[in-house]
Amino acid sequence: MVPLAEPWSSLTPGERRVLDLLLWKGQLTRRDITLQTGYSRSKVYDVVEALKERGLVEETEVQASTGGRPPAAVRLRDDLGVLVGIDLGATSLDVALLSPNLQILAHHAEDLDVRLGPGPVMARVRAVILQLLQRLCRTPAEVVGIGMGVPGPVEFKSGLLINPPIMPGWEGFSIRDYLWETFSCPVFVDNDVNVMALGELWHDRKAHANFVVIKVGTGIGAGIVCRGEIYRGADGAAGDVGHICVDPQGPICHCGNVGCVEAMAGGPAIARMALQAVERGESLLLARLCEERGTLTPLEVGQASREGDPVANRIIQRAGQLIGQMLASLVNFFNPSQILVGGGVTKIGPLLLASIRQSVYQRSLPLSTRHLYIGYTRLGDHSGILGAGALALAEIIRAGGSLEES
Repeated sequence: MVPLAEPWSSLTPGERRVLDLLLWKGQLTRRDITLQTGYSRSKVYDVVEALKERGLVEETEVQASTGGRPPAAVRLRDDLGVLVGIDLGATSLDVALLSPNLQILAHHAEDLDVRLGPGPVMARVRAVILQLLQRLCRTPAEVVGIGMGVPGPVEFKSGLLINPPIMPGWEGFSIRDYLWETFSCPVFVDNDVNVMALGELWHDRKAHANFVVIKVGTGIGAGIVCRGEIYRGADGAAGDVGHICVDPQGPICHCGNVGCVEAMAGGPAIARMALQAVERGESLLLARLCEERGTLTPLEVGQASREGDPVANRIIQRAGQLIGQMLASLVNFFNPSQILVGGGVTKIGPLLLASIRQSVYQRSLPLSTRHLYIGYTRLGDHSGILGAGALALAEIIRAGGSLEES
């Protein structure tokens, strides 16, 4: 059993409900809490006072008074310690230290290849966390929880990766145990797109209950928010949309099947199409960029597109059409209110998003798209780290006692 920090242990159901509300809605007046929980005024008073005695919340006057005593808002205390949010991508690492109100206190980002294996990668993760703590003059003992997103399927209960296609050597490796040895706090691991979706859900204050976050990077995945909660499926594999077939005659994917949208429209596929165009002599601009950079990535394809290269434009449009084809099936099935697109490949420019939109609207049923919004993630590159912090705090609140190690 991994014990929670003392203020968080043995919470009553009412205390957990109010803390969860403050996490997702931000600071609230007691009247707001009464309206949103359905509790009586006396029960809200008792719960808030109990949480104040625990040192978990505080009240502050934040609204102008219209006469009489100014209304006060209840919020999580910022001096409870720090949360760690980790967003590990296929080729990148983002780590942030966060306050209990999910304000970023310190942040570090760098390129890092998950194919190096769990030993080198997690050693770097631990080193970055310790460096950030030192920057803030904090100690590992002040970390109350860690959330981490990883680019592969995760069995959420155990926190273990299950046969991750782009993470060789990671299956069976316990991220929880590794980080526990240094920080002695609860650690929660989830798929990176689920974590991004949690970040967007937190930023949205749960205003939208049914939406999808799509990450387009080395791989393609979806985080599904259903009725205001992350939907992980029976075994944690929900949202693995990158392996939906969009062309039965397409190339072989690393999963072993053919025509997966990830193999045809992910970052490596876009780069491959550009290199093939250069080999065929179809684009002088892409050839020049390839010579200057030594290779081509989606960013060079995006640069060529912005400079008006028709071949680069066709490559991006093709990728967007295929992603939209996959998303149209998801829209017809799930009927989300929003599709939020993020990930490194989105930095190639607006043509990709425009092509995704066109394909989705063309292939989806009119009723499913009547109120559908398709746009970029609102938190941008911070979706993952903030979502990881929200994951850690939400699970700590939910547990309210002690947590089982996997």
